[in-house]
Amino acid sequence: MIVPSPFADLLSQMDARAATVTVLGSDTRYWEYGDPESPTTVVLVHGFRGDHHGLEAVVAQLDGLRIISPDLPGFGESSAFAALPHTIESYAAWLAEFLRVLAVPGRLVVLGHSFGSIVVAAAAAAPAGLPAQDLVLVNPIAAPALSGPRGILTRLAVFYYWLAARLPERLGFGLLRNRVIVRVMSITMAKTRNRQRRRWIHNQHDRYFSAFADRTVVLEAFRASVSHDVSEYASAIPTRTLLIAADKDDITPVAAQERLVTQFADAQLEVLPGVGHLIHYEVPEAAARALRRFLAVTPA
Repeated sequence: MIVPSPFADLLSQMDARAATVTVLGSDTRYWEYGDPESPTTVVLVHGFRGDHHGLEAVVAQLDGLRIISPDLPGFGESSAFAALPHTIESYAAWLAEFLRVLAVPGRLVVLGHSFGSIVVAAAAAAPAGLPAQDLVLVNPIAAPALSGPRGILTRLAVFYYWLAARLPERLGFGLLRNRVIVRVMSITMAKTRNRQRRRWIHNQHDRYFSAFADRTVVLEAFRASVSHDVSEYASAIPTRTLLIAADKDDITPVAAQERLVTQFADAQLEVLPGVGHLIHYEVPEAAARALRRFLAVTPA
């Protein structure tokens, strides 16, 4: 069953175009939307276990811009790394090389959501950095996931992935793609009271949350997701940065976001009310407005 997107009409006007490029041994599939002649390009980096579909509701709000949205290696339609482990270091190196290969002209903005915020931060903090004028981190992982307001759920997730790794291949893979567990996760994270929006969110997770190459990829990426956070890299990032956080985020509390923003050389924080870790699904309009306000200010 497919639940229609509330943003399908807007997205249809963005003229999606798919392409593939090989980066660090991964046949990376990416989608380009919007105006190819725009002086501003926004490159999106999605979260853990998702793919480019997860950020399409935000894409739908960004008419007039050029948007590039890849599937991370090992997820969606992108192949896994051929010879690298699926670590933050590998993903950060992949992002830097992906941008180098694309050679995006004009103003470049790099946006990362959740796990993607760690990837973007690690890449931006590396000695070579990123060729971006602006960074945007949505639902940034501002502190270790195990210390979040619902750290017990993260510990349960750790046990879940540990068990999936210990079981025989077929059983472990089946556990990772278990629809009941995926639905419980979706119900836990969704905060909206809009029944139709919740139905669409759950359907999105049903359709795309298990689109990973194999068990090794998702287990390695999970270990990376709970072993790092943006605060490790913030002080080494010179790029102007916007943090878009949520006041009901179960993974990172607002207090941690307020500490995180002070660690950057040049950053600002916008906290969206009444939403949790699914800003990109529940209030993509608000996220896009925050992004446009940020981009409207010309860097000094």
